[in-house]
Amino acid sequence: MESKWPNTIRKRILFTGFTLCVVLVTRPTSAIEIHADPEVIVQNGTTGILRCTFRSSEVVSSATTVTWNFQSSHPDSQYYKSPYVIFYFTSGRGFPGSEEFKDRVQFIGDINKRDVSIQLSPTYFSDNGTFFCDVKNPPDVMGTQARTELRVVLKESYSQNNTTLIVAGVCGALLVLVLIAVAACIVMRVLHNRHDYEGCTSLESVNSQAPQPRKKVESRVEGSRSTSPSGPLQGPVIYAQLDHSGSKNSFHKMEPVVYADIRKN
Repeated sequence: MESKWPNTIRKRILFTGFTLCVVLVTRPTSAIEIHADPEVIVQNGTTGILRCTFRSSEVVSSATTVTWNFQSSHPDSQYYKSPYVIFYFTSGRGFPGSEEFKDRVQFIGDINKRDVSIQLSPTYFSDNGTFFCDVKNPPDVMGTQARTELRVVLKESYSQNNTTLIVAGVCGALLVLVLIAVAACIVMRVLHNRHDYEGCTSLESVNSQAPQPRKKVESRVEGSRSTSPSGPLQGPVIYAQLDHSGSKNSFHKMEPVVYADIRKN
């Protein structure tokens, strides 16, 4: 039994090593991501910059390659039917492709910073079309190339495009200012109405408390009335001459007779 343990352990170690090698060799590669500007507008005869960047899980090395292709939008151009290579980058060096772009294409990116942009100077009307940027960073080679539409225009139309953008920006800024002003007016009106409502509420509370001293005065008046004598007051006495005999020679006697008892409360 003891002699079999070393062989069993050896077999397990070999099997584990073989499994790790298979996993490392056959591991799936992640897709490389390539990004470029969707559209670039330049003036005829000036410099056009075509930007392109990429993301990769692998370290950039001398095996990393960059390919720029061009397909014209003019039917009479030789680059109309299919894309043609205009620039190729590998092992830290750039190689122009087509003769038409040989002296006009320049690599301005930094491969270590994952920037593979190029510069086209000067630009012509024949450069109108689609530029494709493709990057391979082995073993990360699976990815979709990015594309940029280049539009070469006259100076007048380029100025009109800039003017349109400026006008649109100014109008947008004015609209934002108007919205801010309207919102400020609404807030001020709400605060003002709330202040008036609080003022009316405080005034009503003061008025409701004001008649309270009258009760004290009325109570004092009622107290003074209660202390005054409640018996009737005798009015003035009027004396009249009365004849009790009914004869002409009868003796006239004066007796007091109360005619009225006048009292005011």
